[in-house]
Amino acid sequence: MNIKPQLEDLRLFCVVVRKRSFAATARELGVSKAVVSKRIALLEDALQDRLLHRTTRSVSLTAQGEIVHQWAQRILEDVDLMGDALAHEKATPRGLLRICSSTGFGRNRLAPALSELARRYPALEIQVELLDRAVDLVEEGFQLDIRIGHVHEGQVIKRRIAENRRILCASPAYLARFGTPQSLDDLKAHRCIAIRERDQDFGRWDLSGPDGLASIKVSGPLSANNGEIVRQWAIDGHGVILRSGWDVGREIDAGVLKHVLPQYFQQADVWAVYPSRLSASAKVKVCVEFLAGWFTS
Repeated sequence: MNIKPQLEDLRLFCVVVRKRSFAATARELGVSKAVVSKRIALLEDALQDRLLHRTTRSVSLTAQGEIVHQWAQRILEDVDLMGDALAHEKATPRGLLRICSSTGFGRNRLAPALSELARRYPALEIQVELLDRAVDLVEEGFQLDIRIGHVHEGQVIKRRIAENRRILCASPAYLARFGTPQSLDDLKAHRCIAIRERDQDFGRWDLSGPDGLASIKVSGPLSANNGEIVRQWAIDGHGVILRSGWDVGREIDAGVLKHVLPQYFQQADVWAVYPSRLSASAKVKVCVEFLAGWFTS
């Protein structure tokens, strides 16, 4: 079999697999849907196999497509690493860098840092996605995850790039109405605003305090999977929240929120996480080093 798939067709194929849609792939790559369809057809012709099941709403992999996708990821990563190695010799990181992070941190803290990174390294093409859920770096094609909290997976490299703590707080209006909690047990009688964001267990807060680690189950009428929503609800007087110090520091300084039970906190450092196979990636290393300096300066 004379197999001559083009690298760019393999790259486009991987985007289709990630997006599960020709239309979404076309939007991301800035081409027409017809171009995407044509390039996939050419790839299938070159490999002499059908790679995708197509419906009017989505696409999915065939058994042969699963094999091609696995190899395509390896091939493209090796090509990128070759470029990284050459770029490292030239001390100029270049090429695509796909980064993910949570919404609040990504918007308020990561975005300004990446703006400066892009200014310093104009040959980098930076794509950012903000996701308030667990992320599979390999499956979703991300090269770097800037994460707050614990790193549970194996087969990844992690580096702490900033210290961070989550703290308990509520609005003065809420505390005037329901009282200020004096102990962790008091929180059981309070309206606590739960969040399901990345590493946080829904409705359970694990906190370090004078007697070590303590766990408490909380409840309340409001919950969300987005930290900015939860913070605003606390400002509006709906209950007690557990949020990162960087996220509520200005509100506490302004008196909009009040730090309660200050002897308790949840360690939630900021980590750079990336697949171990990318340990030699020059652009990932440059980005991680830059962010470590940015967040500690």
